[in-house]
Amino acid sequence: MQKLGFNNNAEMLNGRLAMLGFVAALITEALTGKGVLHFLGLV
Repeated sequence: MQKLGFNNNAEMLNGRLAMLGFVAALITEALTGKGVLHFLGLV
């Protein structure tokens, strides 16, 4: 039975998705010249 909560697979997936999101934010800013906060309407 699979354990709920923190486990190695969940943490690895979470870390990889965070890295992908960060790289996507960098690419978006590099291509458009505007940051992610601008697209979210926070600036």
